[in-house]
Amino acid sequence: MGTFVKLPALESIEICAQSLDFCVVDYEHSQLSEADVLRLVRHAAAIGFPAVVRIPEVDRGLVNRLLEAGAAGIQLSAARRVAEVRALASAVAYAPDGSRSISLAHPQARYGAVPLRDYLASKEAPLVVIQLETRETEDPPVELCRAGADVAFLGLTDLLVDCDLDEGVAAVRAETLAAAAAEAGIALGGFGAEERFRYSVVSSDVALLREAVAGVG
Repeated sequence: MGTFVKLPALESIEICAQSLDFCVVDYEHSQLSEADVLRLVRHAAAIGFPAVVRIPEVDRGLVNRLLEAGAAGIQLSAARRVAEVRALASAVAYAPDGSRSISLAHPQARYGAVPLRDYLASKEAPLVVIQLETRETEDPPVELCRAGADVAFLGLTDLLVDCDLDEGVAAVRAETLAAAAAEAGIALGGFGAEERFRYSVVSSDVALLREAVAGVG
């Protein structure tokens, strides 16, 4: 279970680390700059707390910088095409499995102190999370899930809006997307604490702060 981090304060990371399994630093729906995101990710890595980063589109350079800072994975919003998922899976993996550029001049390799072979042998594969949140996709959902993702994250709010706020239609589509993840053999995730979610993102630091402040009055 984790939560979205939308504030640039390092305290958000430290508080999340006390009670949660991971966080998702939100580089899509927040006011965070890239420098803010890298700083949060670096701090999370330094205290041994997994931080996934949500991005709106695949940018190989950005993905590499995030991973070199210590991101535990990348979460891609609104996946619609197999090519997008393959591009992300390739961007997070070094050759021969992917196309990620290699460097040792970053924190995860102790700025070159770790030999290349040792660094490559010690690296865990970053988590690849794709958000399925649209009424239609260009490729079948099961093919999206088979294109290199570890988790299919149901974006239920976006899905409801895409279904013109028709809750019945959105519910049917959500079940179809969940079934696709199951058929592909990958974990199901989503926003909320549903029992079926193995990767559950509950609320955000700003929402939790708002609720706490509202409860004081």
